[in-house]
Amino acid sequence: MRPRALLAAVVLTITTATAPTALAAPGIAHGSDVPDGQYGFVVKLAMTKIPRPDGSTYSSYCTGALIAPGWVLTTGHCFHDANRNRVSGKAPYPTTATLGLVDEATESGVARRVTDVVQAKENDVALIELDTPVTTVQPLRVSHAVPKVGQQLTLAGWGSLTGTDPKPATRMQQGTVAVAKVEPTTLGVRGAAPEITTSACTYDSGAPYFTGTELVALEATGPGCPHAGIETTSRADVLAAWITKTTA
Repeated sequence: MRPRALLAAVVLTITTATAPTALAAPGIAHGSDVPDGQYGFVVKLAMTKIPRPDGSTYSSYCTGALIAPGWVLTTGHCFHDANRNRVSGKAPYPTTATLGLVDEATESGVARRVTDVVQAKENDVALIELDTPVTTVQPLRVSHAVPKVGQQLTLAGWGSLTGTDPKPATRMQQGTVAVAKVEPTTLGVRGAAPEITTSACTYDSGAPYFTGTELVALEATGPGCPHAGIETTSRADVLAAWITKTTA
């Protein structure tokens, strides 16, 4: 099981003499292209100058969801110190949030700088504040309902299409999953469409699982992608009150 943002330590090295050993985690493998104009609330997070214990740095990516004009919800482990301890406060390294687009080849979307990070206590989840609110994209509402086994959710993200030589997607991908188990703070989900192996992949950390316009969960971790096993996601409903208080 591997946190889904950290393979970039190997793939996108900025200053290092040898390839480092890194925790890895598998956009969406065996998914499908998102139609034009859909899911503008899905955020691609590009991070640079992420520190390592030896003083070198690297770049990486995560995915998130706009849940208020000035706030994005993503996976907590996307923001950490050199020893991979999750951090709150000022953004620990330069991070750009881009949203409001589906295809980077034809669209520029909306770009914002991430200024601050607030880590959740209940889950591997973080709220990140943007330097300027986004008023042209409708945020996702956070669901307050307890998810149910069998419930189908849409997953959308900017992660790699494969776990082999992964690269962030340049066109947003989507897939359908079904809830396989409900834990106190997490959901286990399995691929449902377009294939049973449809699954989150590298750089999908923080990708939203949603129904309509309601956020149900966020990508956390799972087996190498693509796979037909259970993916672990962080429940949004258990964080709803904290999200409301923090973003107010």
